[in-house]
Amino acid sequence: QVQLVESGGGLVHPGGSLRLSCAASGSIFSINPMGWYRQAPGKQRDLVATITSGGYTNFADSVKGRFTISRDNAKNTVYLQMNSLTPEDTAVYYCHARGLLAGGSAFGSWGQGTQVTVSS
Repeated sequence: QVQLVESGGGLVHPGGSLRLSCAASGSIFSINPMGWYRQAPGKQRDLVATITSGGYTNFADSVKGRFTISRDNAKNTVYLQMNSLTPEDTAVYYCHARGLLAGGSAFGSWGQGTQVTVSS
């Protein structure tokens, strides 16, 4: 079992910034990749950004140039820095991780989600 605990969501004005964090815990051997998805009301869950253990990143077109993703491999933690936020970024943000457990089995886990609301 791998648990993902997210933090950092909240209410922000348009143009503002937020930083999300997600820490993974459990009998983890490796995580690759870690990332963030989001789901707005009435819409499907979509990719926001992912990062591999080697630092390769992938972003949704809608967030390129505004969001950055980083990770601390030693802490099994991924961060999402969100700048220039707009109301269209309002959603529940979910952390996701895939990898290998210490026993060699593969895993894929989701966090519980953290609400990000962009409103004036």
